[in-house]
Amino acid sequence: MSANSDSLAAEAYVFVRRRIVRGEMAIGQSVSRRKLAAELGMSFLPVSEALLRLEFEGMLESRPRAGTRVRIPTRDDVKGHYLVREILEAESARRFAEHASKTDRAGLMKMAAKVDALSTRKDRGPYLALHHRLHSRIAECAKCEALSNVIEQTCALSSTWFCLLPRSVAAPETHRHRDLARALVSSTPDEAAALMREHVRYSEREALERLKPYFRIKKAHGRTFFRSERAQARRFHRDVPDRVQQ
Repeated sequence: MSANSDSLAAEAYVFVRRRIVRGEMAIGQSVSRRKLAAELGMSFLPVSEALLRLEFEGMLESRPRAGTRVRIPTRDDVKGHYLVREILEAESARRFAEHASKTDRAGLMKMAAKVDALSTRKDRGPYLALHHRLHSRIAECAKCEALSNVIEQTCALSSTWFCLLPRSVAAPETHRHRDLARALVSSTPDEAAALMREHVRYSEREALERLKPYFRIKKAHGRTFFRSERAQARRFHRDVPDRVQQ
C-alpha cells in the first residue's frame, strides 16, 4: 500500500474502532464495507485493511460470502480475555507502585474520583471512555511502553462489552476506583498487584453476567450473519431480553 493508502486505512480504523468502543456499533451488528467507504469518502481497500486489523484485535469477525460483524464473544473468549488482562494489569499495578511520580499518583487519584462519579450517570459513554483512560494511564505510569500498548488494546475490547446495559436509572455511587487508586498510590508493589487482580476479577464477573444472553445467541446462531439489519433486529429482539437492548 502507498503512504496515502496507509493513512486512509488508519483513519478508517480509528473511525470504526471508536464506534465499536462507544457502543454505536453493537455486538452482532453487521458491518458494510460499502457503506463505510461511502461515509468516509474512500475506496474499499483502506476500509478492508482497517476491518482486517479490527478482526485481528478481536473486535470484528467475518465469514467468506457471509460478511463482517461486531464479534459476539463466547464465555471462553471472555474468560480467556480476562485471564490475560489480569496478568498484564497486575504487572502494570506493580510497576506503577514502583515507578510512578508524585504527580502521576495525584493525577490518578483525581481521575479515579471522576470515574466513580461518572458511574452513576444514565449515559454510559463518558464513564466508559474515562474508565478506559484510567487503566491506560496506570500502564503509562508503569514506564513500559510495550506493556502500556497491549493494555490499551485489551481495555478497548472489554469496553465494547460494557456498552450493553445503559442505566435506566441513576445507580448509587461506589468508591471502587478511588479505592483501587489509593491502594496503588500507597501500597507495596505486591499489594498493588494483588488488589488489581481482584479488581479485574470483579470486572470479569460483571462482564460474564451482562453477556449471558449473547452467549446463548452465539451458541444458537453463531454461524448466522444477518446482512439485513431488520432481520438481525428481529432475531436479537427475540433472543435478547429487553434489559440488554440498546
